[in-house]
Amino acid sequence: MEILQLIWDWTVHLSAEKVSELATWCGPWLYAVLFAVIFCETGLVATPFLPGDSLLFLVGAVAGLAGSTINLPLMTLVLFAAAVLGDGVNYAIGKRLGPVVFSSSNSRWWNKRHLIEAQKFYEKYGAKTIVLARFVPIVRTFAPFVAGIGRMSYGRFAAYNVVGGALWVTGFLWAGYWLGSTFKSNLKIVIYGIVVVSVLPLAYEVLKARRERARERAAGSTV
Repeated sequence: MEILQLIWDWTVHLSAEKVSELATWCGPWLYAVLFAVIFCETGLVATPFLPGDSLLFLVGAVAGLAGSTINLPLMTLVLFAAAVLGDGVNYAIGKRLGPVVFSSSNSRWWNKRHLIEAQKFYEKYGAKTIVLARFVPIVRTFAPFVAGIGRMSYGRFAAYNVVGGALWVTGFLWAGYWLGSTFKSNLKIVIYGIVVVSVLPLAYEVLKARRERARERAAGSTV
């Protein structure tokens, strides 16, 4: 996580030269570290806390700043591969271990409530969940796992996985790049954009929790 903190700190310092220096200093390891983060965020149900949307947007914004040495097309391919492979591994784990995990009431590695939420999402949207869940924090990590439990055919899963991964990675990376390249003369706007994208997942979870409590109160009042 130190590399992510460095990216963030050097961007906040409003220095395009430092951003370029960071990418040069990391070299190909920047791509490897970011690959690992996205792979784990999508591929391991034990790490849903890792950054996803905000990380993609941040990397794209940094790539758009003047002096950046990040190769955005290459980064897009690397992180697309990470997202697709991550979901594929998650699906395989769910298919092999899912029923045992789902029957366990408690675990130190994951929250069963997240599994249940992903299952409800899957029941509502069907196979399209693999695409739609890419844009929903937490559910994104657990959706392929639930698909494996549900024994969705791998061919069908793979098709949705590729489409969803392409839309998610390309959308956030290039939206960040547009912001960074458009407002590189006013980097504070870039910072504000990154902050907004970073807090969106938290805002989503808060609003969802409030809606669930409201439904529970409404259900209790009708009893």
